[in-house]
Amino acid sequence: MPKDTSIKSVLIIGSGPIVIGQACEFDYAGSQSARSIREEGIEVILINSNPATIMTDPSMADHIYLKPLTTKSIIEILKEHPQIDAVLPTMGGQTALNLCLEAEEKGIWQDFGVRLIGVDVNAINITEDREQFKQLLERINVPTAPAKTATSYLEGKEIAQEFGFPLVIRPSFTLGGTGAAVVYKKEDFDELLTRGLEASPIHEVLIDKALMGWKEYELELLRDKNDNVVIICSIENMDPMGIHTGDSITVAPAMTLSDTTFQKLRDYAILMMRSIGNFAGGCNVQFAVSPDEKEDIVAIEINPRVSRSSALASKATGYPIAKIASKLALGYNLDELQNQITKSTSALFEPTLDYVIVKIPRWNFDKFEGSDRTLGLQMKSVGEVMGIGRSFQEALHKATQSLEIKRNGLGADGKGYKNYEQIIEKLTYASWDRVFVIYDAIAMGIPLSTIHEITRIDMWFLKQYEELYTLEKEISNYKVSNLPKELLLEAKQKGFADRQLAHMMSCLESEVHTLRTDMNINRVFKLVDTCAAEFKAQTPYYYSTFEAEIEKANGERFVDNESIVTDKKKVIVLGSGPNRIGQGIEFDYSCVHGVLAAKECGYETIMINCNPETVSTDFDTADKLYFEPVFWEHIYDIIQHEKPEGVIVQLGGQTALKLAEKLSKYGVKIIGTSFDALDLAEDRGRFSDLLTELNIPFPRFGIAETADEASKLADTLDFPLLIRPSYVLGGQGMKIVINKKELEEHVIDLLKAIPGNKLLLDHYLAGAIEAEADAICDADGNVYIIGIMEHIEPCGVHSGDSNATLPPFNLGEFVMQQIKDHTHKIARALKTVGLINIQFAIKDDTVYIIEANPRASRTVPFIAKAYGEPYVNYATKVMLGHNKVTDFDFNPQLKGYAIKQPVFSFSKFPNVNKALGPEMKSTGESILFIDDLKDDQFYELYSRRKMYLSK
Repeated sequence: MPKDTSIKSVLIIGSGPIVIGQACEFDYAGSQSARSIREEGIEVILINSNPATIMTDPSMADHIYLKPLTTKSIIEILKEHPQIDAVLPTMGGQTALNLCLEAEEKGIWQDFGVRLIGVDVNAINITEDREQFKQLLERINVPTAPAKTATSYLEGKEIAQEFGFPLVIRPSFTLGGTGAAVVYKKEDFDELLTRGLEASPIHEVLIDKALMGWKEYELELLRDKNDNVVIICSIENMDPMGIHTGDSITVAPAMTLSDTTFQKLRDYAILMMRSIGNFAGGCNVQFAVSPDEKEDIVAIEINPRVSRSSALASKATGYPIAKIASKLALGYNLDELQNQITKSTSALFEPTLDYVIVKIPRWNFDKFEGSDRTLGLQMKSVGEVMGIGRSFQEALHKATQSLEIKRNGLGADGKGYKNYEQIIEKLTYASWDRVFVIYDAIAMGIPLSTIHEITRIDMWFLKQYEELYTLEKEISNYKVSNLPKELLLEAKQKGFADRQLAHMMSCLESEVHTLRTDMNINRVFKLVDTCAAEFKAQTPYYYSTFEAEIEKANGERFVDNESIVTDKKKVIVLGSGPNRIGQGIEFDYSCVHGVLAAKECGYETIMINCNPETVSTDFDTADKLYFEPVFWEHIYDIIQHEKPEGVIVQLGGQTALKLAEKLSKYGVKIIGTSFDALDLAEDRGRFSDLLTELNIPFPRFGIAETADEASKLADTLDFPLLIRPSYVLGGQGMKIVINKKELEEHVIDLLKAIPGNKLLLDHYLAGAIEAEADAICDADGNVYIIGIMEHIEPCGVHSGDSNATLPPFNLGEFVMQQIKDHTHKIARALKTVGLINIQFAIKDDTVYIIEANPRASRTVPFIAKAYGEPYVNYATKVMLGHNKVTDFDFNPQLKGYAIKQPVFSFSKFPNVNKALGPEMKSTGESILFIDDLKDDQFYELYSRRKMYLSK
């Protein structure tokens, strides 16, 4: 059955600001969905309050509403667009589903004659209401864990008495496991039950017998109107039950599952999807499987929407789930749609993987002082990375190299734990770095059986780890001068980085690189093709691996490289790696726009990134996608293979910027601002000399490398002092101190955490107003300021945690002129080519410089959305030398004010200090438009501005 021709206009609901549990995977889904529906000639209207995403870019939909996700906003949009026929709520995570349900309960969809597509209300209700879901599974004979629902404290106590401990408490209708907990002992039950009941919007929890230590699996499904179902991907959680799947290391395809059990899981998943309602779209189903030979199965939950796992499954298989799910919602059948990668098979053809993917979450506990760092049922990670390899070991290594936590992979970098008690504790109470600790435990000689007993991680995974450690020990017996070729090849095939091998043999990384080049052990690139090379793939989506040479009959030796290099002029854009606090989806927005602008300038565009949740890693964003760690060795090998004109580093946040020095050293052209200028802005000493020369004021400061030096400096600088390490992102380690005791404690802590770092001590301008400006500058020194924002919070609250108002609301003409003059002078003096962000402190009508970042900033997407101008597109064209700033006809449009509002995820860390200070803590942001300063919302923000300031 072809598409439903009665649908002419669709409303897509987005997921709002990024919070822990709901991240940019829904930006990816929403962007794909909007494109997929517009391809059909159908109008798309979109609501989402997040300015940092690609999804809310004007190019994505016919009408975009940057409004709060409330039924009030929905009614306003439906009145404005009476032509809307249908609403698609499955692309915006739990937020969109909950809003859709609320609108249904209020009769809004009915009043406006709008129907639901992609899911039905019954399906949402059945899957979210734990009691209904349990009854349904019993009716269709799908096994479940013994469980009962409670809607009161008393009911909960009775159930606990009946089941005994350990127990699991799961609130209904919540996101990312909010309020969920494992209760091991009676004493903790009361508090956790109360928390669960409060977390559920309908004050209902499901209490079930804990299946601790059981294995956890997920299946991603798609179904059409004809009831055809395909399983896109099977995912195995390396961590057993008891850790939220968003915090688990996951592997695809499933590694330790027998074929008979896999077939049973398939059958159950299809049965569950068919029984929750008659709709066409996507589903994610989770199961627990007992770790014995019986392999008993228990269904955990089903989500009738795209999820974090569907973004992962899309990138893992190359099968664009959100795109196809949107077509199915419009009435198409799977056999009528093309596989997007082969272009020759149908979407009914199930993907096959001839490689392994490993996803590892990325945490940010250092931002939540006093937080409980153990992992459990409540998700705590802020992002994730994915590694693709020919084996589990290679994929695991690539994923650990992608995390950007100063590790070079598993082990072999001198940073492992050596303390037995500490290792045992980190294994017992699942720690965020358990993926590394397992390796340390094996290196210490702790038997696999003990590790298995403590962690319940399947023995197959532990044996894979053991093989890696055995290989490390063997290589450590050699020097770089006598390492046999077969050992080096094996190490590279198992994912060990050159840096790790250098550590094992006590030599330089460059010596290992030279050795493998001499031995002809070079990276080869393979296609992600959805069909294990059964059909020819049309899509240039690659991962790297190492292969032994093949010898032809004529004696010629070769390796099979599937990435064909063209003779077009090329540019590489470095992505921003995993999301974390201080570097989020806004840099993905910049990367995508950079790629599109470079295409417009006639370049072949190449994207390197390792974040599965993003639009930049969509297989049809750039001309070529390398899904690889943003890690020196991988990048350099791709550069040598592709030979681009240059590399764009200023769009990928601090991740890409950190690689500028090495690129420059190796003679790779950096497109836009030079490395020297980037370094000048980062090096506080050099930058202050420049400001002095330009006669621009800045807070008095000094540099210290020891607590003694810091103490002496304090005498000349006066308290309060702002202390910060150099070269960090998101204000990491920054603190305001008011006396010598606090100063000494913080300096000692910082030097312990970041040894050898230089510490900057600034005199803190108490009571100053903070403002920032973003500008574009070209090689001729033309500067255009795209936006000046004034922060509502005082100076001292990190700019990422401040409410930023565009344009400023109470800076006089004299101050504004200083901001403009300083911005022009600094942009030119740094020889900026492209974007620059400058932060200011204003005290007694004098404008001081806090810092300058010659790169895309967190605020660029916000300004672009507020003014309706494609600033990153313009900046990229300037970087490429294709245009001058003076070529563009700037025409910003904004009625009233736009406010960038930070959003926090403190609910995941109940005992954390929520006070704000110089270290960033927000996970996302929303945009608020107001007509004037009399608006109640502005008044409320302004009246609370000083409440949160902490030292």
